[in-house]
Amino acid sequence: MSDLLEKPTPPNSNECCESGACDPCIWDRYYVELQKWRIQQSEIKEKEKKENNQ
Repeated sequence: MSDLLEKPTPPNSNECCESGACDPCIWDRYYVELQKWRIQQSEIKEKEKKENNQ
């Protein structure tokens, strides 16, 4: 498996301008990275589950 991803931290409240004009917004980036991390965590758990059942 590739390098382990570090769980992303949500942006601080002062990091978002809340104008809706940024593309992508800092929150969009956060949610993309969070999804990548969740997928990786799921894959790790599945792999461990398979290894433990052998």
